[in-house]
Amino acid sequence: MTTQHTTDGHRPAIRGFLAQFFGDHQPADEDDIFATGFVNSLFIMQLVLFVEGEFELTVEDEDLEMANFNTVAAIDAFVARKRATVAGD
Repeated sequence: MTTQHTTDGHRPAIRGFLAQFFGDHQPADEDDIFATGFVNSLFIMQLVLFVEGEFELTVEDEDLEMANFNTVAAIDAFVARKRATVAGD
């Protein structure tokens, strides 16, 4: 059995962070936020720092894959997986 690591509980905070860069544009859960043209090269570092600070976890070098950060749903799932790992699930 596969455990799906995602929760809607993280998404409001993620959307709040993204709103700083996207203005009135609200990306859908599966929209590639890097393909929108609203972010620059510094955005990924700001996003990683946000994820670490907001969700009190450490983003390791091996976690720095676009698949973990390119959509709201992917960020949410990444946070859920990291928290589950820390909790021992």
